[in-house]
Amino acid sequence: MRLDRLRPAFAGLLLAAAVPSHAQTPRPMLDYATAAKIRDGCLAVAAQKGFALGVAVFDNTGRLIAFAKMDGASTGAAELAQWKGKSAAVYGFPTSETSKWNGYSAPDMATFEGGVPFYGQDGTQLGGVGVSGAESKDDVACGLAGVAAAGLRGSAK
Repeated sequence: MRLDRLRPAFAGLLLAAAVPSHAQTPRPMLDYATAAKIRDGCLAVAAQKGFALGVAVFDNTGRLIAFAKMDGASTGAAELAQWKGKSAAVYGFPTSETSKWNGYSAPDMATFEGGVPFYGQDGTQLGGVGVSGAESKDDVACGLAGVAAAGLRGSAK
């Protein structure tokens, strides 16, 4: 077979490969650097206030991205932080809200306060942070401080 007959077909393949595909719309995703800022922002507040906490940061698909268990925090607190963070990330509601859904349960849905979903500046939910080891209001405040330290929002609006 002569090469000149293959050139049009080859050119067509190259052209098709060069045209961008629009089958999937890209969306913002949580990266490790941002998750670490959330974790570290919360840890800084906890250290300042004398709390010993577990902090877990998840992306919006429920994957653990960053985690810390402070010296003095119980293993239970660390486990609860992960439960709360995953719940907030996957369901998109603070665990203070899911704790009120009496009689309703779903996999990984937390029923204790301390899990907070977080959002990019455009309102896109990026994930959730879970904090445990202090009083509920302090867990929530610490999680929100971490979110703010990363330049993100603790509410969609």
